[in-house]
Amino acid sequence: MPRDRNGEFNQQTVAPYKRSNDTLEAFVIHMFQKGVTMSEISDLIEKMYGHHYTPQTISNMTKVMSEQVEAFKSRPLDQRYACVYLDATYISLKRDTVSKEAVYITIGIREDGSKEVLAYTVAPTESAFVWEEVLLDLKERGVEEVLLFISDGLKGITDRIFAVFPDAKYQACCVHLSRGIRHKVRVTDRKEILDDFKSVYRAENRELGEKALKAFVDKWKTAYPKVTKSLEANPYIFTFYDFPKSIWRSIYSTNLIESFNKKVKKYSKRKEQFPNEDSLDRFLVSQFEIYNQNFSTRCHIGFDQARAELAEMFKQA
Repeated sequence: MPRDRNGEFNQQTVAPYKRSNDTLEAFVIHMFQKGVTMSEISDLIEKMYGHHYTPQTISNMTKVMSEQVEAFKSRPLDQRYACVYLDATYISLKRDTVSKEAVYITIGIREDGSKEVLAYTVAPTESAFVWEEVLLDLKERGVEEVLLFISDGLKGITDRIFAVFPDAKYQACCVHLSRGIRHKVRVTDRKEILDDFKSVYRAENRELGEKALKAFVDKWKTAYPKVTKSLEANPYIFTFYDFPKSIWRSIYSTNLIESFNKKVKKYSKRKEQFPNEDSLDRFLVSQFEIYNQNFSTRCHIGFDQARAELAEMFKQA
C-alpha cells in the first residue's frame, strides 16, 4: 500500500474530520444523512481513524436523532401557505417482513416563495383517508389558510382536502394526466395526442386552454372516448390559470415534490434496509431538515413576481 510520508494526502470521500469541533456522532449522522450504510460508515471510521465500531454501534449513534424526529413532527407551522404539494413515495421497511410502504410527504410554499417540508407519515399503502390525517396534522400545528393544493389526483383526495380546508382550491397534476393518456393510447398516436394535450395546459390563458381542450376532445373522442370523457369530467385541470402567470409552470404539476421524493428514495436505496419505523423516521427527518435548511430562505422561481398578487388572493379568500 502506498505511504503518504509527507502527510499531504487528503481523502475526498468525506470532509476532513475536525476532532476539536466535531464529535464522532456528528460525523456518523452526516454520513447517515448522505445515505451511507451502517457497514460503510463503520468501515470508513476504521480506515480513517483506526477505530472499529460495529454497524449496530453506528446505528445506536443515530438514535440521538429521535429527539429531532419528535421536534420535526411537533414544530409549529405558519398560518398560511400559497401552495401545498402532496405526494407519496414507496420505501422498503421491515416490520415482520420487508415490504414497500407509502411515505406521505407535504411541501408548502409561502407567498414569498420560500418552501419547506411540512409533514409526513408512513402507512402500508396510499389512501385519501390517510392524507386527511396528514392535513388535520397541518391544521393542528397552525396552518389556517392554503390557497392551492396540488397532487396526482388520487381517488377521493379532493373530498378529504375540502373537508379540512374548505376554502382551498385544487389542481390535478397535468403531467400525471398526460402519463395516464400515454398508457391508454396506441404507441403510434402517443406523440401527437400528448402534444395536443400539452397545448391545454400551456395555453396563454384559461379561455384558450379550455378551447384547446375542446379541440382535443373533438379530435380524439372517436378513437379514444374514455380518454376524452375522463378529461371533460375533470374540474381540476384549469385551476392554476386562476393564479399569477409567473408561477403557472410550478403549480400545474407535482414535479417540484416528485423530484425531491426521488432524491429521498435514491438515498434510501443505499441502506441495507430499515429494520423498523423508527430507523426510517430518523432517515426521513434528516433528509427533510437538509431540504428545509436549503430552501427555507430561497425564493422559488416565479414567486417573487407573484408575491403581491398572492397576498391579495389571501385577503380575498
